[in-house]
Amino acid sequence: MEIKRRYMLKKKELKQIKEELNKIIDVDDIFDKKSIVEKIITNEMDIIVLDNTPIAICKDGNIIPTLKLLLTKNSAKGRVVVDSGAVKFLANGADVMAPGIVNANPEIEEGSLVYTVEETHGKPLSVGIALMDGKTMVESKKGKAISTLHYIGDEIWKF
Repeated sequence: MEIKRRYMLKKKELKQIKEELNKIIDVDDIFDKKSIVEKIITNEMDIIVLDNTPIAICKDGNIIPTLKLLLTKNSAKGRVVVDSGAVKFLANGADVMAPGIVNANPEIEEGSLVYTVEETHGKPLSVGIALMDGKTMVESKKGKAISTLHYIGDEIWKF
C-alpha cells in the first residue's frame, strides 16, 4: 500500500464520517478538541486516522470502521457472533458462512455494515457487508452470510 497524500480533516468531512460510523458503533465520545484526525490517501483506499490509529476505511464510497476502533468500543448494533471454528478462516479473510454464526442482532438488514466477534472472548474478527438479515443469518444452515471487507491480519490491521 503506497501513501499518496495525507491531510487533516475538515469539520464538515469529519461530521460526515462520524454519522456513517454511528450507524454501526457509537463514536461521538472518541473525538475531542485535542484529537488529530487525518485522512491518508493510498493507491488502494483512504484511511481515517485518529491520533495515529486507523479508525475507518473509505472504500468504494463506504466508510468502514476498523477493527482497532471496534476493539475500543462495545456496540450491539451490527454485531454477529461466530463460533470458534470460524476464527481461523476469518483471520485469513474468508467470507462468513451462515453455519458458523451463533447469534446476530435481529435488527441487521441485508446490505448493512456488520462486524463479527468470537463467541468466547467477544473480540472483533472482521468487518463486512451483510448478505442476509440478522434473523436469517442465525436460522440458515447454508450459504454465505457476510462478505468480508476488513479482517485481523490484513494491511489495515498492520497499519
